[in-house]
Amino acid sequence: MTDHAPAAAPTTLLLRVLPVPGPGAEDVLVGTDGRVWTGTSDGAVIAMTPDGRHSERVVDTGGRPLGLEWLPDGRLLVCDAVRGLLAVDVQGSGTVEELVTEVDGVPLVFTNNAAVSADGTIWFSDSSRRWGVDVWKSDLIEHTRSGRLLRRDVDGSVTTVLDGLAFANGVALLTDESAVLVAECGVGRIRRVALSGGRPLDGHVVGTAGADAEPTADQLFVAALPGYPDNISRGSDGLIWSAIASPPDPVLGLLQRSPQRVRDLALRLPDALKPAPKHTVRVTAHDDGGVLVHDLTADASGWHMVTGVREQDGRVWLGSLVQPALAHIDLPG
Repeated sequence: MTDHAPAAAPTTLLLRVLPVPGPGAEDVLVGTDGRVWTGTSDGAVIAMTPDGRHSERVVDTGGRPLGLEWLPDGRLLVCDAVRGLLAVDVQGSGTVEELVTEVDGVPLVFTNNAAVSADGTIWFSDSSRRWGVDVWKSDLIEHTRSGRLLRRDVDGSVTTVLDGLAFANGVALLTDESAVLVAECGVGRIRRVALSGGRPLDGHVVGTAGADAEPTADQLFVAALPGYPDNISRGSDGLIWSAIASPPDPVLGLLQRSPQRVRDLALRLPDALKPAPKHTVRVTAHDDGGVLVHDLTADASGWHMVTGVREQDGRVWLGSLVQPALAHIDLPG
């Protein structure tokens, strides 16, 4: 397991919380009209004015929407943890199209986050083959390493790019699309897959299901983050922003290194006794070379567990798996 980055001194900024009409506003996306989008655990996709005064439940996916992105045709791409990869016509009919529901004949269990290339290629994560979103802690405890980074081409074909990931989570593309990034929440790092012409370079596709295949230095974007990364995104500033859902948990780390029989015992514990995220607010931003540019925190007494992050024109929007609200912080200057 990769060690997490040592504790640093992040910059503390003022947090503003904006309630939404639904529980668990997990990700956040900004539209060209300035409206802010999120998905909640009751299946709703919600659009809100940036001042938080008006919100609209645009569509119900019938599942659990997580990561959100825009498709080149103007539709909303929804990573639905229950239904799979969806495309939603949020400007017109509200029609929901299923883009990917299974891979190699096996239904997706935990579709999580995505990034979209200029040509419409979709890179997306499947966090676990074993555990779904309602029992996400179990995958981290069991340390299944059954997550994947997948690619959907414009012709609809789906390819496994990386396998054996430790709770695959956020996905983002570098500005010039020379690499795709995927966060491994379970080990606190971000992998890098070099691309050429929209395809991975030889030697950059590594890992097999269930194997502890460690990436080489050039296959890592950030080797150690100050906690567990959730969604990641490329901001309007060109930086790669990472939502840090929680600082490292020593008990979870110990369980992940323990024999399978110990992890099996931990899985049987009541949920309240299992390792849980700490109440924090933290995000980081790195340039395309993986150099840290921002490390930001805020008071978590009224809102916590950042799972989505989106920088737009100096404002950093935040989503949370557990909160019925979005939040934002403004960058200095």
